[in-house]
Amino acid sequence: MALFGKKTEKKVEEKAAAPVKAVAKKASTKRAAPVKAKKVAKPAVVKSAPAAGSIKTDVIIRPHITEKAGLQAEALNVYTFEVTKTSTKHTISKAITALYKVIPAKVRIINLPAKEVLVRGKWGTQSAIKKALVYLKKGDKIEIA
Repeated sequence: MALFGKKTEKKVEEKAAAPVKAVAKKASTKRAAPVKAKKVAKPAVVKSAPAAGSIKTDVIIRPHITEKAGLQAEALNVYTFEVTKTSTKHTISKAITALYKVIPAKVRIINLPAKEVLVRGKWGTQSAIKKALVYLKKGDKIEIA
């Protein structure tokens, strides 16, 4: 493996070591001095908080209501939601805060794969979903139904 990397490393080092010379127009037979480029200061980028209406709440598709999810909500204060495939823990947390006015303590994500199922004698496919388990502090509640 070392043989393959040596030539490319030398080329990269030669390119980095070689000074950049600006080509000037030949006005006479004398050599022109290289022209130095002036450094332009970049404007500072200021990050601001998103506007109140710009928080995306469409990452949450629906609450995932099952017997297990109901028991977790009562005993452990953990709520289960079906979310979009592209959502992240951070976007889910922001959406929960915007929709239900509670701040999640923790968010966990579960990707459930698609399954082949037999329904009424015919094979079909159960869609893959992404679930989010939203943990809340004691005293916080989400009214789902």
